[in-house]
Amino acid sequence: MMNPRQTIWALAVVLCFCSLLAAQGPPLAVGNEPLPPIEVGVEFHFFLRASGGVPPYVWSVADGELPDGVMLTPEGLLHGRPTKAGAFDVTLRVEDSGHPAHTLSKPFRAEVSAPLLLEWAEPPKVRDNRIDGVVQVSNSSTDIFDLTFIVEAVAEDGRATAIGYEHFKLKPGTTDFKIPFGNTLPHGAYTINADAIAEVAARNAILRQRLETPRPLQVVQGP
Repeated sequence: MMNPRQTIWALAVVLCFCSLLAAQGPPLAVGNEPLPPIEVGVEFHFFLRASGGVPPYVWSVADGELPDGVMLTPEGLLHGRPTKAGAFDVTLRVEDSGHPAHTLSKPFRAEVSAPLLLEWAEPPKVRDNRIDGVVQVSNSSTDIFDLTFIVEAVAEDGRATAIGYEHFKLKPGTTDFKIPFGNTLPHGAYTINADAIAEVAARNAILRQRLETPRPLQVVQGP
């Protein structure tokens, strides 16, 4: 049986231990909330959330890379305007302000979709004194696109000649809508740039896609 002094000492140890646990709080944790849908060309903001440990928290990338055009602030804000579609695996780390600090890493998968898709249906080719081709555009969203399509043949001296232009409404769910283009050109070498710009009034957004020939096309004959 403990004497009064031993009892007081034991109570002090228990109180000290309980105070230490209370100061530490619950363990550091990150919720299981997935990343939101992310689309190419659409600005987005998403706050990562942690709990437990000792706030404030500091976030960083532990492994992998964020999608092109997306950034992470130390406060845990994912934001940006993605420039490339695809699936991206990245591990993010959160660190609390404890002494010593506690850290926790969590893997995320970012699925970046392309609501506006621009592809070559028939890549540009030289035919006598002309360059002709066909693109196809798709709208995989649920919004109407006010679409502007422009094709330019850029000569070696930087002079650009328009060889295609369209402006129309692209309905939701449209796939592989074909747009031919072409024109006669003076003899010379030309890089072909095709641009699709979609204004989305419902979301106050502008989507852009560009195609470019990998090498200049040579027009040998004059018009």
